[in-house]
Amino acid sequence: MALYRKREKFQGFSMKIGLAFSRLGLSPNQWTVFTLVPTIIALFFLVKDMFLWAALFFFITSFIDLVDGSVARVTGRVTKLGAYLDTVMDRYVEGIIIFGLLFTGLPDLFLPFYAWIFIYFFGGLMTTYAKAAAMEKGIVNQEIRGGLMERAERLLILFIGILLAYFDAFYLMYVIVILAVLSNITALQRIGIVLRKGRKK
Repeated sequence: MALYRKREKFQGFSMKIGLAFSRLGLSPNQWTVFTLVPTIIALFFLVKDMFLWAALFFFITSFIDLVDGSVARVTGRVTKLGAYLDTVMDRYVEGIIIFGLLFTGLPDLFLPFYAWIFIYFFGGLMTTYAKAAAMEKGIVNQEIRGGLMERAERLLILFIGILLAYFDAFYLMYVIVILAVLSNITALQRIGIVLRKGRKK
């Protein structure tokens, strides 16, 4: 799916967002941390099985995640520290939403629903760690990208699943199973990329 390859097509929209929100006076890092606010509200609604509201605040979280980078670019405040904080906050956001899924009382599907949630969480974790470990060990000099299910794709599909859960919780359960399978396939794909690069050294 690789949504990151299509980002250049949204540069004009991103610049407009950055110009508009930079007038509010918050720094890019403050916008980054602010993503926790709608995320925690989304968590509250997930726990209450109020899926439509949870989806709304999850969407707001994703929008603010766009705002911080846009503000950084238009104000010339793009920094390595900001990129680091953004990456860390991204993991907190995804982790908080996944944590909320544990309290939704989803139906079981072949395995207990919480087992699928863990498999999904582990797949997302390993997708990120396979990339970070490759750089830490000096196997690659640039970030490993690619695979079926990067973070942006995972969150987009999860958002759709939460939205559909408003009609029937089984839809969200099917989405979690799909995410569990594809996120682990993505992790294996990235491990394979690293192994191939490692053999060339």
